[in-house]
Amino acid sequence: MKKSSISNNPLQLKSLNHISVACRSLERSLDFYQNVLGFFPIRRPGSFNFDGAWLSNYGIGIHLLQCDVDLEKEDVPAAAITRINPKDNHISFQCESMAVAEKKLKEMEVEYVKSRVDEGGVYVDQLFFHDPDGHMVEICNCDNLPVVPLLPAAAAVVVRGGGCRSSESNILSLGRPCSTLNSSTSS
Repeated sequence: MKKSSISNNPLQLKSLNHISVACRSLERSLDFYQNVLGFFPIRRPGSFNFDGAWLSNYGIGIHLLQCDVDLEKEDVPAAAITRINPKDNHISFQCESMAVAEKKLKEMEVEYVKSRVDEGGVYVDQLFFHDPDGHMVEICNCDNLPVVPLLPAAAAVVVRGGGCRSSESNILSLGRPCSTLNSSTSS
C-alpha cells in the first residue's frame, strides 16, 4: 500500500459518523450511554431484523447492537470485563472539566482508573471506565496537548473545524479534542 500524507484522502472521508457497540442488555446500555455519557436516542431504521438503538451527541453516533449470544451465560472470565486497562481499545471523549467528570463518576458509583500523561510539562488527565459490556471509555482533557504532524514543514494540511497550522513550527491546532496521544497509556 502506498504511503499517504495528511492531505491525501483517497476515500473522500469527511468525519467519523458512528461507532457500533455490541451489547448484552440493550436496556442497560441505553441507560449508561444516556445517563452517564449524555447521548440521546435518535430514530433508527425499522428495516433492521435485530434489536438495537441509535444515539447521538457531540457530533458522533453510537449504535447499540443487541448480541445474538447471551454473554452472561457464555464462559467469559470476569477479569476480562472488570479489569480496567487504559491500553485496551477505547473511545475517548473530551470534557470541559476533569474535576466535574470525576465527581460525577464517583456519584454514579462508576469504577474508574485515573491516569496522567506528561509531555514536557503539558498534562493530559484521563479517566478510564467500562460500559455495561466491558467496552472501555476514556474521558480526558486531550486538547491540552497540541497535535503535531510528523511531516515536513512544507506539507499541505487541510484543517477542519476552524483550526490553524503554523508552517514555522509545524504545529496543528484544531481547537477540538485530539484523536491521538503519544503516550503509553492512551491512543
